Amino acid sequence: MSDARLVEAVRKGDHDAFGELVKRYEGRLMSVLLRFVRDRELARDLSQETFLRVYERLEQFDPSRRFGPWLFRIGVNLGLDYMRRRKRRLWPLLFSESRTETPPDPASADPRTQLDLEQEVRFVLEQIPEHYRTVLVLRDLENFSSSEIAAILNRKEATIRWRLAEARTRFEQIWRRRQAERRPEDRIAVPGDSEEETDHVDE
Repeated sequence: MSDARLVEAVRKGDHDAFGELVKRYEGRLMSVLLRFVRDRELARDLSQETFLRVYERLEQFDPSRRFGPWLFRIGVNLGLDYMRRRKRRLWPLLFSESRTETPPDPASADPRTQLDLEQEVRFVLEQIPEHYRTVLVLRDLENFSSSEIAAILNRKEATIRWRLAEARTRFEQIWRRRQAERRPEDRIAVPGDSEEETDHVDE
């Protein structure tokens, strides 16, 4: 059954239909929220709050639009609001140890090198304004399409593409500048490398 049909059923009082919507989206929502907060239990609480708000506002949902981006818009706003209330930056938590779900391969490179890389990436990304970083999270870390991000953030797709390009450009510029300041033996290579205003979107 499509999301639209399930939403219609919920509006008619079918609670099982809402349970089906929760099952469809809870895993992906948790993954997104874990990009904003370190604690899995906190992410679960934010996920539950998201679904509660979705249920309470279901009459406001426009059935001519996609349900998923509307749900993620509410969840992303909750995640950002949480971070702002605690006056903490978004990006340092994106590469936290809580995201590691598989043990390192003993045959792989020295794990200290990977840790150095993650710390350096964290530092560089902290320099990028939040409204660019948020797009980068959704596109490059969570693999949402540009059109989906546009719907989630309530922006034009052209704006999303511009912000993504700008975020990637800023990252590369800062990264190369920092690496140039290091001694050659201390430079860190990124795999595949050839050599404050905040937004709150309407729900």
